[in-house]
Amino acid sequence: MRHAIQWVRSLIFIIQMYIALGIVGFGFMPLAAVNRKWAFRAIHIYCNYVRWSASWIVGLKSEIRGEVPTDGVIVASKHQSFFDILLISSVVPRLRFIMKKELRWAPVIGQYAYWTDTIPVDRGKRGKAIKQMVADVNKGTKEPSQLVIFPQGTRVAAGVKKPYKVGTAVLYDQTGQEVVPAATNVGMFWKRHGIMRYPGVAVLEFLPRIPPGKPEREFLAELEVAIETATEALEAEAGFVKKD
Repeated sequence: MRHAIQWVRSLIFIIQMYIALGIVGFGFMPLAAVNRKWAFRAIHIYCNYVRWSASWIVGLKSEIRGEVPTDGVIVASKHQSFFDILLISSVVPRLRFIMKKELRWAPVIGQYAYWTDTIPVDRGKRGKAIKQMVADVNKGTKEPSQLVIFPQGTRVAAGVKKPYKVGTAVLYDQTGQEVVPAATNVGMFWKRHGIMRYPGVAVLEFLPRIPPGKPEREFLAELEVAIETATEALEAEAGFVKKD
């Protein structure tokens, strides 16, 4: 019975979350079309609303740890579900995502992606995608921004290992920017698929920066160790038990 009640609460949460997306998204569109600062404002309002509504509807609280980057950096984050995107977007002031190109055509999300200079990537054309990604980053806005990339290229369930892709290392090398790794345990509470949302404390943790200038392989190895070690610690803190 308890599981069934939680499922119903999860469904209610999801429905109201998408209703709120339409209200906030369309409500801010006239202002965002004139000045992109309103696009960022709308994103922050919506993402913080989802964090708040998750806490009281399904009992999923959230916490941000570490120093939130506000200057021109690359944020390389573990990606376990849509919730880690929301957590990053709730606190990072001028975020730009690297995301699959199909999302540019999603209602509301696609329009705000355009206004915030999100970079679409065709994951089926790896070499061309990396070159285009670097070119798009270099022609970005003049204002300091936080470029968000998921080094594994996709959502990865809690406890699952997947390789880190070379695209992040190429960006690190060619932009000369510092990289802020980010770890999370959100996949324990908000799965990649399905309706169920579990109660607990989802954490996104910004880790110490990696300075520019390191060889690509050395950088990528350091990034993977930093993110995976911190992610495993967050998962263990929340009670995750690995299966043999």
